[in-house]
Amino acid sequence: MSPARLPLQALLAVVMIQAAAAETVPVPQAKPVAGVHTDKPIENPLPQPATTAEPAPLPSADTINPDRFGAKPADAAYGAFQRGLYKTAYNLALVRAKNGDATAQTLVAEILSRGLGVPVNTAEAAKWYALAAEQGVPESQFQYALMLLDGRYVKKDEKEAYALMQAAAEAGNQLAQFNFAQMLVQQDPGEAGLTRAVSYYERAAATGLADAQYAMSQIYANGVGGKPRDDVKARQFLAQAARQNYDTAQIDLAAWMIEGRGGARDLKSAFGWTKQAAEGGNIAARNRLAKLYMQGIGTDPDLVLAGAWYILARRAGLIDPQMDDFLQGLSDDQTKQALQKANRLP
Repeated sequence: MSPARLPLQALLAVVMIQAAAAETVPVPQAKPVAGVHTDKPIENPLPQPATTAEPAPLPSADTINPDRFGAKPADAAYGAFQRGLYKTAYNLALVRAKNGDATAQTLVAEILSRGLGVPVNTAEAAKWYALAAEQGVPESQFQYALMLLDGRYVKKDEKEAYALMQAAAEAGNQLAQFNFAQMLVQQDPGEAGLTRAVSYYERAAATGLADAQYAMSQIYANGVGGKPRDDVKARQFLAQAARQNYDTAQIDLAAWMIEGRGGARDLKSAFGWTKQAAEGGNIAARNRLAKLYMQGIGTDPDLVLAGAWYILARRAGLIDPQMDDFLQGLSDDQTKQALQKANRLP
């Protein structure tokens, strides 16, 4: 599906909250993207919201949890939804939704908001999310809070959004926990706000949410939010997020492994994490991988591959004077090979 099929994803940008600058508190940063012009070290970043602008995959029987909709496993509409019979699920749920069933209201809203078997209708989805949110369904509280923050399909209401996001977070919705933490940091960008946010980051991290795991790595790495600096814990959280393919965590973990911060030096694993992030499309990782090949760190030196990965990074807008000099120092044959390899790399 394209992002246009998932209009709710665009609303999530509203809670990509970054704290105002403070002398002792790290500022939330966005993950590296194409168009950056230097490969500066990633200093004290906190992640983007748990849900990103990337389109979510279609639900499958293995990934859908009926508890997300407040349903019990025997729910017939949920069963149809789980099997990918979205139109059937919609028809079954709509009758019950009109009769006040909060589970069915949430399911109808989900189907409408994502255009699963029916045309996308975010305004109508908002109506059903609101009704289910009133009945305390955490998923609907979370989704409707995002809509209230955005103000495109319902009247903007930050106060109500705050209350609903907090309610969903307290009920255990991991995305609400992370995003409520972000809201707290925005509300009070100093140490006090971050200290209030930490408990929500922690709870989301404990559920396995990679964004929250990365946030906790930064909190421990910098000793903020009421937590002491603890590089060992920070590295553990980095590893947890990296294993879930969180590319910023992969880059940071690799740097820590090279440095020996928070644990033993492990050059081979550092190379592997950098390569995984680079192959996943992270521009900064591609530049760093080029340097590892150039210097033979964690792998055998390979000037051609070093050139190829830097060419990819540079095409995306990243400019590194050191690597520019390196590229100019290659022979004509090496440059030709590097260009050929760059054209074949992911």
